[in-house]
Amino acid sequence: MTTNYDALLEKVYELHDLEKAVAVLAWDKETNMPKAGTKARIQQITTLRRLHHQKFTSEEFGGLIEAAAVELAEAGYDSNEASLIRLLRYTYDRARKLPPELVKRSSETSGAAYTAWLEAREANDFVGFAPHLEKIVALNREMAELYGYEDELYDPLLDKFERGMKTADVRAIFNAVKEELIPLRAAVAERAEAVDDSFLHQPYDVAKQKEMARVLATAVGYDFSRGHLGTAVHPFSTSFSRDDARITTRWNPDFINAALFATLHEAGHAMYEQGTAPDLARTPLARGTSSGIHESQSRMMENVVGRSRGFWQAHFGELQAAFPAQLGDVNAEQFYRAVNKSQPSYIRVEADELTYNFHIILRFDLEQALLNGDLAVADLPAAWNEKMAELLGVTPPDDLQGCLQDIHWTSPTFGYFPTYALGNLYAAQFWETAVAQNSQIEEAMAQGDPAPLVEWLRENVHGYGRKFTPAELVQRATGQPLSHEPFIRYATAKFSEIYDL
Repeated sequence: MTTNYDALLEKVYELHDLEKAVAVLAWDKETNMPKAGTKARIQQITTLRRLHHQKFTSEEFGGLIEAAAVELAEAGYDSNEASLIRLLRYTYDRARKLPPELVKRSSETSGAAYTAWLEAREANDFVGFAPHLEKIVALNREMAELYGYEDELYDPLLDKFERGMKTADVRAIFNAVKEELIPLRAAVAERAEAVDDSFLHQPYDVAKQKEMARVLATAVGYDFSRGHLGTAVHPFSTSFSRDDARITTRWNPDFINAALFATLHEAGHAMYEQGTAPDLARTPLARGTSSGIHESQSRMMENVVGRSRGFWQAHFGELQAAFPAQLGDVNAEQFYRAVNKSQPSYIRVEADELTYNFHIILRFDLEQALLNGDLAVADLPAAWNEKMAELLGVTPPDDLQGCLQDIHWTSPTFGYFPTYALGNLYAAQFWETAVAQNSQIEEAMAQGDPAPLVEWLRENVHGYGRKFTPAELVQRATGQPLSHEPFIRYATAKFSEIYDL
């Protein structure tokens, strides 16, 4: 006999498949599609998004959710059934607040903004992109008003990516991070010459970089039998299922770090998706629970694992063999220190662990200013440069290395950037808990083996998918709410040792 929950699942599967069809088109657009196909691709994506929104926000689907909720009123909180109904109620309520016309307009505006952004990057022309960004800011403001809020206009946009988090919460934790990190960054700056990374900045054959990127991604646990490595202007990962979680990177022929660590970063994202429980498949539970938790997994693989001493003691020989002319006179310890060199930089995705959070705080502040009308889009480049000087002590030489560097503002996704820094904090808290619970994790990591850590993450983070809110998941995994203190302890210990502070 078919139950109400069975009927709900059938509709959920249909909606899932529509969503993944959009994801396939978007993946192809950013990795393979000829430029001339952009207009048609935007139309295709817009049609599918409109159909998905219509079906998802229909009275019929709402009725299915509530009928299943009544049927499963006694289901345990941790069950897949109760978790799915909770999530669907939340997302259904939010989606119903956005009219179909806005969804269509948002897709069309984003598609045009993406094309304009690519052209603006090529020409280093912020003025050409500015009208598109003005429309994106207006869309963000319109969406925030439709979602509704009690405290700050930014709150409902942040909630989309980090459910339950308020702007004031993020502001408080970022202020605490700044207070702790600024003195540490200053102390490191005084010892800047203690670490030499010059050998990282020289010609590195891209074909060999691609080979090593696959080697290192496999080493941290990314399953290439269920994945793929592609090339994109801005590295990203996407999943069509737990058995098809893809990653991209970009290749810099004159700087080895860019591709290798972007690959490890995106591998962390994809490993989260590959690690979701099989019985969550084809439902929205088979995803990361929030952008911040997702980011914690990418930062874990990029930094905690990928920039650890043990990892490079284990794998430097392979890299050295691939690039004997560049690294023949370098040893594993020198390479470890070089890839951890801390210094102010213009580009967020190439920033070290110590300065990265400042890049996010900058964007968090600017997004609020744009949204609230305190900053005009035309004045963004100057405001960006001023913030860079304030937080990092450097000023970008042009907008390409400044406010044009990120893809994120080609779509109405204000609220996403803060989750990058939250991911650093989550990662440190997971790491600190994992090694406290299992001493084998730290011992294995010292030998360059992240497998026990990945197993802990599978059990305590990945497997749950999106069953719980980020706050619930962190409490379950670590026994504590999110705190900036584990990250401060981690960063202080690591950089004090590297720079002999």
